[in-house]
Amino acid sequence: MSAESIKSLLRSADAVCFDVDSTVIQEEAIDELAKHCGKFEEVTQLTSQAMGGAMDFRTSLSKRLGIINPSFSTIQNFLSNRPPKYSQGIKDLVERLHKQGTRVYLVTGGFRVIVEPIAKGLNIPIENIYANEILFDEEGNYKGFDHNCPTSKNGGKAEVVGLLKKQHNYKTVIMIGDGSTDLEAAPPADAFIGYGGVALRETVRSKAKYYVTDFQDLIKHLD
Repeated sequence: MSAESIKSLLRSADAVCFDVDSTVIQEEAIDELAKHCGKFEEVTQLTSQAMGGAMDFRTSLSKRLGIINPSFSTIQNFLSNRPPKYSQGIKDLVERLHKQGTRVYLVTGGFRVIVEPIAKGLNIPIENIYANEILFDEEGNYKGFDHNCPTSKNGGKAEVVGLLKKQHNYKTVIMIGDGSTDLEAAPPADAFIGYGGVALRETVRSKAKYYVTDFQDLIKHLD
């Protein structure tokens, strides 16, 4: 499929699924949480390996959370002190998609508790979030993550896209993101748009049929 074909699909898509970290927002939330907990250097390398496809995503997620060991109160404090830093143009792009009747979803290997405020700022319903769930014990201590969430594993985003197409009878779904887990969601996504405005991952850029570094490049095709 050519870049021109993908641009045309964007104008008529039933749904667009966005990755969140380094796509909708200008950072990797798990790295920022690690920084908040004084574990940045240990975690960021694992994030890079996972996003570039050099490490199984679930393995990387487990290792990173194990290092951070975030309590419920730690995450609440993190959210209170670090409002989302949206990528330039994303609010306008989502608004344009909504106006043309395209459903917008956030499909991410990040965590629901962090993604919900991001979705609210974009007027995306919380039921349109597919993300991971951090688990806590009765005292609010970290005790793992829900392995039943499809986005906790490689291939999980493809699973979510397939589920959305089946549940809603969508004919055209587009996935937009910066990482290898986004790229592998197409198919069943009908097209993939690579985004490198925050983090340019060469393995993704080289395989994407359509790659942008500025969301304005997508907005202009919706006018």
